[in-house]
Amino acid sequence: MKEPIVKLCGNRSLSDVTKTSSSNATHLGFIFVKKTKRYVRPEQVGRWVKKLRPSQKLVGVFVNPSIEEIEEVLHFVKLDVIQLHGNEKVSDLLKIKEAFGLPVWKVIHHQKNGPEQMDLFQGVADGYVIDSKVKGAHGGTGVKFDWDAIPSYKELAYQQEVPFIIAGGVKPDNVGELLDYAPDGIDLSSGAERNEQKDIHKIQAIMKEVERSVASIS
Repeated sequence: MKEPIVKLCGNRSLSDVTKTSSSNATHLGFIFVKKTKRYVRPEQVGRWVKKLRPSQKLVGVFVNPSIEEIEEVLHFVKLDVIQLHGNEKVSDLLKIKEAFGLPVWKVIHHQKNGPEQMDLFQGVADGYVIDSKVKGAHGGTGVKFDWDAIPSYKELAYQQEVPFIIAGGVKPDNVGELLDYAPDGIDLSSGAERNEQKDIHKIQAIMKEVERSVASIS
């Protein structure tokens, strides 16, 4: 089994990034969506990254962004991946990819027609984040969806030859169960926090489960 993607998302302080960047996670996520509790200003993130120089890939999370919004973030932060969490269409992804030449991950909110949504983005999305569908929220809810649906997403992602990552309610005490479904990656925000700050013990517990899972399969 290849090492899964582990994305620690919703970093909102230098302290958070210090903890997440010292882990074996593969990606660090930052929320550039105003009026959300984990929103961070691009210039702040730029300073943290300059100071800490994390080895992980940096993911910027957006909801229905304009080209200008992404441009502003990239002025301060050298993102490796753009993650789209809204109701973006195929044409929006194409515009963003053309403008910036970066991989774009599309979030699919799990529902009955979730796999059909993936079909729409075939050949355009460079990866998928499957998240829980919670009314009035785009993500970061800490709510888990029915993981028995994972195989249908997995099959489509393999057909499209792109990674799929599971988000929503992932935490230290259930990450082992999730890894049994062998997703390409896991995405945590509140599951790696205590009192709304990243928690080094939770991060270590998660990474230990990931290592155990990889060792048991390889």
